[in-house]
Amino acid sequence: MRSEWELRYENISIRHENETMSNISSTEAGAVPMTSAQAHRAEVLENPLQTYLLGIIISICGNFLISISLNIQKYAHVRQLHNGSGPYYTSGFWWCGVVLMGVGELGNFAAYGFAPASLIAPLGCVSVMASAVISVAFLKETVRTSDIVGGTLSITGTYVLVTFAPHNTSEITAQLVQYYIISWPFLLYLFFEVIIFCVLLYLYKKRNVKHIVVVMLLVALLASLTVISVKAVSGMITETIKGHLQLIYPIFYIMLVVMAASCAFQIKFLNQAMKMFDATEVVPINFVFFTASAILAGIVFYQEFEGLAILNIFMFLFGCLLSFLGVFLIAWNRPKIKQEDRNFIAMNRIPGECVPVDGALIRLMSAEVVTGSV
Repeated sequence: MRSEWELRYENISIRHENETMSNISSTEAGAVPMTSAQAHRAEVLENPLQTYLLGIIISICGNFLISISLNIQKYAHVRQLHNGSGPYYTSGFWWCGVVLMGVGELGNFAAYGFAPASLIAPLGCVSVMASAVISVAFLKETVRTSDIVGGTLSITGTYVLVTFAPHNTSEITAQLVQYYIISWPFLLYLFFEVIIFCVLLYLYKKRNVKHIVVVMLLVALLASLTVISVKAVSGMITETIKGHLQLIYPIFYIMLVVMAASCAFQIKFLNQAMKMFDATEVVPINFVFFTASAILAGIVFYQEFEGLAILNIFMFLFGCLLSFLGVFLIAWNRPKIKQEDRNFIAMNRIPGECVPVDGALIRLMSAEVVTGSV
């Protein structure tokens, strides 16, 4: 079933084309020929599964590359520690890991342009699972029962949520993003989010409430804006590459600024959380909060659950729950990582390196969790 914005957008496009054709020749009669944009739109609507699967594959491959990069960087740090060689950033292995991290995050960024945000976010558990497997195979980590059970639950949850996630795909155009921004569900959602964020920030800064849930909620509220803006920017870039120019609209640059700002503040709060709490606590809690906020953002802003059956919604949430439990079990009871003994460097401390896409720092922290016993 097509949503309201699709019907409205199609009616406006058809009316505009009819007016244009009548101005060119008032004597012409018959069917109005379809423009290339309309033909592309029809093709996407007729073959949504192809675009949907492409987004899933890109996201999984991106997360797998990220897990490889994390373990390569960890290996470079361990080797530098044992050999007493120069700084970590002089190692070719370390820079190889950085490059793979960038490619993986770029893949995740692109995936938001092809698949629903509520699906791409939970697939982040692939990075945690792959990191655990790679650390056992190449860094000679000990396999625990909780790792096996957690990996099994995460794989099962990933399969369930991919199967029952919303399969509808739509072109993210500047006009569509503008329509969503002024829709009353998003305005109401934004209003409550700002109120909650201000209350939490007041408790954190003024009342000195340093509970991990407060900090992670601040990150999650920012993450919802990041997901919305990342999908908007990625979608408009995708449409531009396909030949439908979107970069001339101011909304593209507004979303670009929102994306950069929300990412920067997330990194700030995550760094503070890592200073106050252990990575074994931060990683699973942030994964749950970030995924929940991404799903909620997709539902409210992009209306991704519109027309979805109750069974599909229930099974999708059940798949997310299995993934959450899997990540908690993988991170559970890992050796505590003391501040002074941390060998793995966060991305914000890499000279000249920046994390452009949400979730990169959390994946770096997950590498600390997975390889914490080295």
